[in-house]
Amino acid sequence: MTDFVVTIGLETHVQLNTKTKIWCGCANGYGAEPNTQICPVCVGYPGTLPVLNREAIQKSIQAGLLLGCKINLRNKHDRKSYYYPDMPKNYQITQFDEPICIGGGLDIEVDGEKRFVELTRIHLEEDVGKSTHFDACSGVDYNRAGTPLMEIVTEPCMHTPDEVVAYLSSLKQILQYGGVSECNLEEGNIRCDLNVSLALPDAKELGCKVEIKNMNTFRGIHRALIAEIARQKKALETGCEVLVQETRRWDDDLGRTESMRSKEDAHDYRYFPDPDLMPIVLTEEEVDAIRATLPELPEARKARLQSELDLPEYDAEVLVADKAVADFFEATVAEGADAKQASNWIMTEVLRVVSEGDGEITSLKLTPTHLATLIKMIKDGAINRSGAKEIFAELLENGGEPSAIAKAKGLEAVQDTGEIEGFVDQAIAENPQSVESYKAGKENAMQHLVGQVMRFSRGKANPQIAIELLKSKLDA
Repeated sequence: MTDFVVTIGLETHVQLNTKTKIWCGCANGYGAEPNTQICPVCVGYPGTLPVLNREAIQKSIQAGLLLGCKINLRNKHDRKSYYYPDMPKNYQITQFDEPICIGGGLDIEVDGEKRFVELTRIHLEEDVGKSTHFDACSGVDYNRAGTPLMEIVTEPCMHTPDEVVAYLSSLKQILQYGGVSECNLEEGNIRCDLNVSLALPDAKELGCKVEIKNMNTFRGIHRALIAEIARQKKALETGCEVLVQETRRWDDDLGRTESMRSKEDAHDYRYFPDPDLMPIVLTEEEVDAIRATLPELPEARKARLQSELDLPEYDAEVLVADKAVADFFEATVAEGADAKQASNWIMTEVLRVVSEGDGEITSLKLTPTHLATLIKMIKDGAINRSGAKEIFAELLENGGEPSAIAKAKGLEAVQDTGEIEGFVDQAIAENPQSVESYKAGKENAMQHLVGQVMRFSRGKANPQIAIELLKSKLDA
């Protein structure tokens, strides 16, 4: 079998989270009724004129700086001409030969090996409408038309599906930390076009480039790349089909890519400078002002959590993977919770709930204050761990105050020394073998006796008080 070299490049479209669209004052939001967030500008009525959204420029520069790009102090917008129902003007306002950002890149790690993915450019453009196909007709929702969109283009420098997913995960993380996009795949905030080609190892040029259009899940991207690489490899080895430069779609149910149309070249779009928009001219001072606002990135935050809070590397890595999770953790610690205990609860209980649901950690009724209070109640012996889990479940379901829930459910630990002493005496009387084992130097016998105290008290005795009473009686 021939060992082909696989080459993959990505064009990633990222919606900016500005309050309004790029050329007009319509709301930039998700989930509204179709065609309720539109105006004559974003649906391309004749005679309307675009007005550039300054915030879109600022966020694009911020993204470029986070990704190590050179910021073009002079950049401009162009018209990309094509006809499709979701593009009401019959052209898209984009950037062709003078984009806002050039170069840059980011680090990824695959199978323990680190490498750098180079970027070609970032250009700022407008999103198009969304087509929905029914049995007998199709509909177009123009709410999305005019949403500010960054197209982030890589060099053809990746070679495996794993590298692509690692790149997208890192890109999503950086952009979320930068606050430039929500990066919600379900809402279409990130969509990818994958360019795939295969060539012989000694070939001086890349093979025939095939584009897989409009991918929006990491799992789908991974599967589509595996399938397309296998298709091209089979075609080259057996001659069963002729590979052509084209655009294909991914059918997740069938597990294969399917041809959509021949792939256009740049000259087919008839780019020319948009006559309604002046070039964007920036100053070094303006760029430096944005650079001064850049946030702490994941790797730096990971290092800080390890050094300042003495977290294990694994804990810090899990927490910083999602900015909202890291924010939740730091807010919990700021409320007085022990850092390691907060990490344990978030990584096991909280993230389990998030992964089982459809939302994010920010959508939970549980707050950092709730979790910090719960952790402190366990530490103080006010509740035991099983009671804490019951309170935790109630907080997720209905919110509330942990101490009030503990009282209402009868989960408060017994703190009265006299009452606990009764359970201790009962445990000693009914477990003579454990008593003798402890006196013989077997420390694990103490655990059994404490367990008996907890059983007699129905889990409510403060275990620390129980241990102290047991030791005082058995060591006498």
